[in-house]
This record gives sequence, C-alpha cells and structure tokens, in this order.
Amino acid sequence: MRMPPFKLHTPNSLEEAFEIAKSIQSEGGDFDWIAGGTDLLPNYKWHLNPKDNVISLAKIDVLTKLSPTHIGAMVRIQDLAESETTHPVLAKSANSIASILIRRSGTVGGNICLDTRCYWYNQTEDWRETIDWCHKCDCGTGADCRVIPNQNTLCVATYQADLAPVLMCMGAKVHLISVEGKREMPLNNFFELDGMTRNKLIPGELLTHITIPKDISNWSGDYQKLRQRESWDFPEAGVAVLWKKENNKLKELRVATTGLESIPGYHDELASNLIHDWNGKASISLLSEQIRKAVKPVQNTWYSTSYRRKMVRVLTKRACEGLLEV
Repeated sequence: MRMPPFKLHTPNSLEEAFEIAKSIQSEGGDFDWIAGGTDLLPNYKWHLNPKDNVISLAKIDVLTKLSPTHIGAMVRIQDLAESETTHPVLAKSANSIASILIRRSGTVGGNICLDTRCYWYNQTEDWRETIDWCHKCDCGTGADCRVIPNQNTLCVATYQADLAPVLMCMGAKVHLISVEGKREMPLNNFFELDGMTRNKLIPGELLTHITIPKDISNWSGDYQKLRQRESWDFPEAGVAVLWKKENNKLKELRVATTGLESIPGYHDELASNLIHDWNGKASISLLSEQIRKAVKPVQNTWYSTSYRRKMVRVLTKRACEGLLEV
C-alpha cells in the first residue's frame, strides 16, 4: 500500500506548532496532528481521509510529563504502564493495549483521541471501492452508512480505546489548546456521539495533557477486556470499575465501558444507585445486568452484538470481584 503524499512538519515547541498550524489554515489547507502514528499512519496507507500536511508532536518535550496527577499527551503507553506513579487499574488497561512494540510508539493522547473504527471503514481503498463507499469516507459520493442503511446523517463507527473508561472513572480532566486559547473539561464530557465528529476538539485544537484528582490512590478497581487476540486487537468490549471504601463499606462506585458505541459509556447513575443498599454478589449481578442493557453496540466489529452485550455482563462481574469483600 502506497502512502499518499503529505508534508511533514516537526516543530520543537507548542508555539512553533501553532504557528505552522495557523499558516496552513490561513492558506486554506488542512492538517493532522501526529503523536505515535500507530493508528494515523495505517489509516493514511489505506487512504482513509488523509491530509496534505502532518504536524508531528514528537519533539515537544512539555507534552511528555508524567506524574501521579499529570499525564502528558505524548507519554508513551508503555511508559504509562511501567511507571510506579500510575494507578494500578490504569496501568492494567495500558498494558492491555496491542503489543509492547506498539505501546512503545503509541501515546496516551493518541489513544484518547483514537479514531472510531468500523469494518466497512477500516479497509484498503481498493476494498472499499469494490463494495461502494461509506458515510464516514464517502470520497465525495454522499454514500450512506453501511451499518444502518439509507441514512447518511450519523456515523456509528465504534470507539475502541482502552484508557478512556478507566480515566473517566478516575474523574480525569482533559486540557486542550488552540490558537484561540486554552480550555479544560471532564473527560466524561469530551466525547461526541458521532463516529465522525468523535470529540469536542475544534479544528486545529490539541490535547496537551490529562489531570487526575490527588485522592485517586484511595480508589481500587479493575479493567476487563474482550478481544480476539492479545497481541493486537482493539477491545470488542471493555469494562472499567473503580470504587472507594470507607470503614470497610462501599462509599463510591463508578463504571465505564468502551468498544461498544461511538463513545465510551459512563454509567454513573446505574452505579451510584446501588451503593445505599449494597448487597455484595446480588448487587454485582444486578449492576452487571443493568450495564448489559444500557450498552447499544451495532454490527460493525467482528463479534456479534448479542455476544458483545452478553460479555459486558461477564466482564462487569469479573471487574467487580474485589467488591465481594464489601
């Protein structure tokens, strides 16, 4: 597969990066930010919405800071997994991503902003041309969605990143910057329910880092994942559960899912409603069934929707095993 031509820019600072971005935009051009490139470059090779310009973040040191409460966008996933300052549940989710070679290149920011996936979309250009285009990459044809026929207003491609559900349960915030200034928001509010829009980043905006509350070390939990192969595949379903105890009683409970819809799901209300009358195994079974009913996968990944929903219940139970002592 031949890579489409593009111009690579390698700034040494955020200021230089945005000067380049501003110059490209003023000339009517378009660009992509590139972090580790483990998702963007394969998509470019398959001619999936490539841009004429690519701005690399590899030389911007300020984006690599890692501490218990601060994760730079350019922190490598393997470094996050191995760091002694990383919360154990976040380290587990990071260590579950692809293979060690990919984790050494892939970044936290790239994983959070991962493009949504669909087996009608993530194919070579020749393959897509033979079966007609899809709504997300229609090549100017105005093609309909291949998953939900006869509509081209909403993309239902699936968000399949592992770090987001854990970070959502941790109460993380994302910090964004553009030529117009800085802003921040809870990660729970960052995603947009559309496989093309994906998140609230405006054109040219960049995720610089993620912050985590200081008291997160008081929380326990687990992350469970369904995938085809351990060496590569994205989650067909993923469940993160975090909880905090006080005097050996359950004080707070949070659950989030990934790999099931166009955005990761945050099931705060379902989890918090069970705390007052928590009854160990019975409450875990009830929560698992409620999460199963709450998710709405579509048939655009390799496992069937019915199997993925059934496995959500199983994964939730597994992730809650540490709560059996409460």
